[in-house]
Amino acid sequence: MTIELIAIDLDGTLLNNNKTISPRVKDTLIKAKEKGIKVVICTGRPLPGVTDFLKELNLQEAGDYVITYNGALVQKADDGMAIAHHTMSFDDFLEVEAMSQKIGVHCQTLDEKAIYTSNKDISNYTVRESTLVNMPIKYRSVEEMDSSLVISKMMMVDEPKILDAGIAQIPPVFYEKYTVLKSEPFYLEVLNKAASKGLALKDLSDILAIPKEKVMAIGDNENDRDMLVFAGVGVAMGNAVEGIKAISDYITDTNELDGVATVIEKLVFNE
Repeated sequence: MTIELIAIDLDGTLLNNNKTISPRVKDTLIKAKEKGIKVVICTGRPLPGVTDFLKELNLQEAGDYVITYNGALVQKADDGMAIAHHTMSFDDFLEVEAMSQKIGVHCQTLDEKAIYTSNKDISNYTVRESTLVNMPIKYRSVEEMDSSLVISKMMMVDEPKILDAGIAQIPPVFYEKYTVLKSEPFYLEVLNKAASKGLALKDLSDILAIPKEKVMAIGDNENDRDMLVFAGVGVAMGNAVEGIKAISDYITDTNELDGVATVIEKLVFNE
């Protein structure tokens, strides 16, 4: 099988449950790059939350790329330069913030520097996200928010039961206007309608002149769905949610059993 680009989700896919890259997975991806294959991390995280992993995998050289904010931003990995950036307007911020208040869940907004929240009772999941992606939390009331802020994505965050109850109240028109996807049981992400991992992967593949038949995508959750559908070879992790396994071409081992390495060794290296 000829694969020229491997797109890999981060949490639950590339990373094991300790949020680290196993030696076997690391060696496999370094070997893939040495063979001339583009290795692209595709994550919901912003760049500060993935930089250490790019460095560990030697993916910060000229010609390396990374997809962040669940596809809202495609960047050069060496200098962070944006190749494609689908942002949200201040009117979008006001609408999503109002919707979160209406359905009774916490909300947070991300640009390239910080996580903003208008909730004085800051959610534990906002704190979790801040720690995970190495970005500070800034409290701003809706009235205090800078209308010129370049917003990459927004997130509704709460306890799974509270979030699910809120999601049930969101009207269909909201889904028509935005890309809305669940990345974790406690995270509902809201992005520009032109932003998703699949659309970002298509943009990058077009730029690199790599046909989708030569693209492999590996993921585990619903925010990986259109990326796996776009790719010539869509791979679900063994720990993936059932809906992702159902639409994938291949199911590999779990993230705890080096599933990324297993599928690359078998289907790309033919070992």
